[in-house]
Amino acid sequence: MQQNPSMMLAAVLIPMVGCFLLPAFAAISEKARNAFAVVLASAMLASVLSLIPPVWAGAMPRAELALPLGFDLIFKADPLAVFMAAVSALVGLFIVIYSLGYIAHYPNQTEYYVMVLLFLGSMMGLVFSMNLVWMYVFWEITAICSWRLVGFFRKELDVLRADKTFLVTAFGALCMLLGFLTIYADHGTFNLEALRGKPLSGTTVFLILLGIFSKSATLPLSTWLPDAGVAPSPVTALLHAAVLVKIGVYAFARIFCATFGLSPEWSEAVLCVAAASALVSAGAALVENDIKRIIAYSTISQIGFIFLGLAVDNRIGVAGALLYILMHGVAKGGLFLCAGIIEHGAHTKDITKMGGLFRTMPVTAVSFAFCALSVMGIPPFGGFFSKFMVFEGAIAADQPRIAGFFLFGAVLTLVYLMRLFYAVFLGEERGHAEHEGSTSMVLSVASLGALSLLLGLAIFYPASYAGLIIDQINAGLP
Repeated sequence: MQQNPSMMLAAVLIPMVGCFLLPAFAAISEKARNAFAVVLASAMLASVLSLIPPVWAGAMPRAELALPLGFDLIFKADPLAVFMAAVSALVGLFIVIYSLGYIAHYPNQTEYYVMVLLFLGSMMGLVFSMNLVWMYVFWEITAICSWRLVGFFRKELDVLRADKTFLVTAFGALCMLLGFLTIYADHGTFNLEALRGKPLSGTTVFLILLGIFSKSATLPLSTWLPDAGVAPSPVTALLHAAVLVKIGVYAFARIFCATFGLSPEWSEAVLCVAAASALVSAGAALVENDIKRIIAYSTISQIGFIFLGLAVDNRIGVAGALLYILMHGVAKGGLFLCAGIIEHGAHTKDITKMGGLFRTMPVTAVSFAFCALSVMGIPPFGGFFSKFMVFEGAIAADQPRIAGFFLFGAVLTLVYLMRLFYAVFLGEERGHAEHEGSTSMVLSVASLGALSLLLGLAIFYPASYAGLIIDQINAGLP
């Protein structure tokens, strides 16, 4: 069976190396630079997608470079890694295409594309890494990129919010690194394959969870995410939808579901934190008037549902959580990109100053509605199936009380997204938007809106792949 690691390495190296060539293309022309950025993002996605057939057939490409002190660089394309890489690369490509129109009139464009592609390349390195130290290295590179991207506009408030984003996530990352060091002290290795099934101390679990919760913007380390809304909309889509906050849930799945496991006491603690995070942030979204902060609070809330599925640790719950990562990444990415079009057209983020934009932004309105329906969990959109499965997993795990809290959170999701849609697109006209965004912007949101529906109609395929991930985790294949 073919196990050539070249496509896996290409998925990591193309964006990480190629991004540093962007200034040379920028010296030729802006069009050359933009085209090269799209080519890099497209090649990254193509490399990841090419891994799905062999991985589905049972092959797991692997590359290893021996280094001293346990710092071996190990990349492995197992089903979980390929799944997360595909979600990130797919939404990342749409974000790069959307950016062609969104940031066309702003300064620092070359740095922007360098940071976005370095960010995506670091995500590829993180998900394929089978060594805890290298996971941490790539984890921190994404933090540096997000720091620069959140502060893209360079205003004083933007820089302060960027600093806050970096400090909160870096604090969590340092705690997580301490947890990794305790693992090395106890077991003598950072290799995740060699650590499978080993016991973890309570201190180690606590330190790693701090890192995961900080990156995934979970209570009480969630305040940086709404504040990051000062960034350009494609950046908030990158941070909130497909990549940055998903790093946390991926790390949870990789470390606790696929490698070590969690004790019932720690699983119960994660469920309680996730439930509190989902409810508090949903309540905040219900009373907020800034469109990007509403969607950001929604992200914090929905991440709680992913933790619900992972923490109950049964087949249906974990499968639902994996599907949630995909469905939420596509739909929430679409919502943030729609918000960017709305903000450009209405010249405000305050929904009380909008209204009646359906007439001037019909494609954006329909795309927003499709993405919102998926996040709400309305059939036949993709979000319905993932949400249904995490609830079924909670019931199967004999957690009816936790399921009840999340059910209330799901109702709040329905309410605040309906309120948001009505305030922006229906009701009395208050804004002055006369047209939609550029072609690249509208094409991106329309594609993500359509995908939110198509993924639900074709749910058999992502659900089957989620089952493959769980089978591989349970079998402990080398």
